[in-house]
Amino acid sequence: MDKDRIEGGARKIKGALKETFGKVTGDRVTAAEGSAEKAAGEAQAETGAFKDKVRDATK
Repeated sequence: MDKDRIEGGARKIKGALKETFGKVTGDRVTAAEGSAEKAAGEAQAETGAFKDKVRDATK
């Protein structure tokens, strides 16, 4: 498993928690930051998944 998948998953969870915290407290800036971090984590996880597929295909 590629490290980007692991780091991206962790980043996605962290972003989701931050987004939820921002929504609960009414802090739109924190919610927006969390949403952006969650999206970046999803992209990083997808990049890792793609790297895994390429690695598996070239074996």
